[in-house]
Amino acid sequence: MTQPCIICVAITGSVPRKENNPAVPITIPEQIESTQAAFEAGASIAHCHVRLDDGTPTSDPDRFGLLMEGIQKHCPGMIVQLSTGGRSGAGTERGGMLPLRPDMASLSVGSNNFPTRVYENPPDLVDWLASEMRKYEVMPEIEAFDLSHIHQAVARKQKGDIPGKLYVQFVMGVKNAMPVDRDVFDYYVKTMNRLAPDAQWCAAGVGAGQIVVNEWAIAAGGHTRTGLEDNIRLDGQTLAPSNAALVARAADLCEKYERPVATWRQARNILGLRPS
Repeated sequence: MTQPCIICVAITGSVPRKENNPAVPITIPEQIESTQAAFEAGASIAHCHVRLDDGTPTSDPDRFGLLMEGIQKHCPGMIVQLSTGGRSGAGTERGGMLPLRPDMASLSVGSNNFPTRVYENPPDLVDWLASEMRKYEVMPEIEAFDLSHIHQAVARKQKGDIPGKLYVQFVMGVKNAMPVDRDVFDYYVKTMNRLAPDAQWCAAGVGAGQIVVNEWAIAAGGHTRTGLEDNIRLDGQTLAPSNAALVARAADLCEKYERPVATWRQARNILGLRPS
């Protein structure tokens, strides 16, 4: 039987704002409502950032706690994945929400260029974030912006730094980082199969590359991510009306390639996560 495809919805991020697309959810109630609609459309993982009400990114654990509580109430069973990314905090502030014990958290294991700055992930910070995830029994999702990040993830898994199953997400299309390139994607998949054949992988594309990478990942047997964090449009002329619309588009691709969309129960089983 074809493995069900896990759809992750990245609901908000740290960059898009209401002036870019009015559908971007900023406040906690908006994020909960948007996540519930995406969950009902087929998403089984919610990748979460939080903002101040004026749209400013933050790593405030209290806001993360309110968002987690709302998602768990309105989307029972959905996997909550909190971001430890660097746009909304610095140093150990980036992991201040891990004591909330979300199901998952993002973990970038190396540095790379972003559009206007260096996304710094020094080894000592990565060590600390990984240790906090082990301490609080949080499953990392490794964010691979570069081939070296896949190698680093496998090495850390072999050392015991990463608890549970290894789950790696290829992030393609960030300006000044890895472009949306089919040869690179195919080599990433080949590298995962060679170095970590028992691991699971996911792929995300930014901007116009979102739907392209969604299709590559689904067709290749992996999992995929969509959502307004990465892309605010359905096409060059049309703004996405919601996160749910982007999830539905990914679900349509699953149908095209005869991949069932994973339920939250199936997603938890595939990833080896604790029951909700």
